[in-house]
Amino acid sequence: MNIEERIQDIIGDLFGNITFAGEPAGLYDPLRYMIAIGGKRIRPKLCLTAYSLFADGFGEEILSPAAGLEVFHTFTLIHDDIMDRSPMRRSHPTVWKKWSPDTAILSGDVMCIDSYRRIAKAPENVLGKVLDLFSTTAAEVCEGQQMDMDFETEQSVAMDRYMKMIGLKTAVLIACSAKMGALISGAAPSECDALYRYGYELGLAFQVADDYLDAYGDPAVFGKPVGGDILNNKKSWLTVRAMEKAGDKAALLNALSLQSDTPEQATGKILKVKEIYGDLGIPGDAQVEIARLHSSALEAVSSLGDRAAAVLKDFADKLVGRTK
Repeated sequence: MNIEERIQDIIGDLFGNITFAGEPAGLYDPLRYMIAIGGKRIRPKLCLTAYSLFADGFGEEILSPAAGLEVFHTFTLIHDDIMDRSPMRRSHPTVWKKWSPDTAILSGDVMCIDSYRRIAKAPENVLGKVLDLFSTTAAEVCEGQQMDMDFETEQSVAMDRYMKMIGLKTAVLIACSAKMGALISGAAPSECDALYRYGYELGLAFQVADDYLDAYGDPAVFGKPVGGDILNNKKSWLTVRAMEKAGDKAALLNALSLQSDTPEQATGKILKVKEIYGDLGIPGDAQVEIARLHSSALEAVSSLGDRAAAVLKDFADKLVGRTK
């Protein structure tokens, strides 16, 4: 069994057996629900992968923090879905739709607290560094979410501001996952920093890919309806790039301002915006950017040796190859 298969088995056991408090059920059932409906488990997988480059065996000192990263990520999804008014997540009703917005807020809060409890089981000799990294990252994720919401009221957003936003909202937690695994393994500071840079660039690539798939993915594979960013007037990489390239910005702005109150209106709006994207070559531009960021991620860890480079390349390929 290779390391990827071993980590996959460990992740399956870890989240198949994860437990939360039983009562009150109205608080903890949404946590169990969100973990049960699954996900790609990118962050714990990357944490364990980084750890495996420098250490053997997977004990509680790495498994608990790895689980904490996923629990924290899941907390952000519960709250994001409220703010985005998303009805579906991974082909299932979101927590606020299945229960209520109030339940989703409170269950998300306790999930965040639970993530810290798990992260705090990191080895004592690196616990301070691990908690500092995680706390800084958690605040940055909130900063990125606020930027994302601020963008909704702006007519256009410069690409450098957009990339900063997704760096905070998405990339820093993936970077944190890679560095946390390395820290707990006892890797050298330079190796930890290289893995952070790898995770950050890969996180950017992942978010641009996610933006692309929101418009062009298969709903059955993507796990939520296509076109959600368009319907919610969110600034995605595609929208920002289109505003950069459009000679007639009014046409794009008009398309983005179309009503979407009925299913027919929603379908019409998505098709119109995607027609403009296609005319401007935005899908191809997105794939070029994903490939560029993917290459930057691999360059960041090129000094870690052939074995590490091969393992991390395989991880990156699987993560962003879904846009091809």
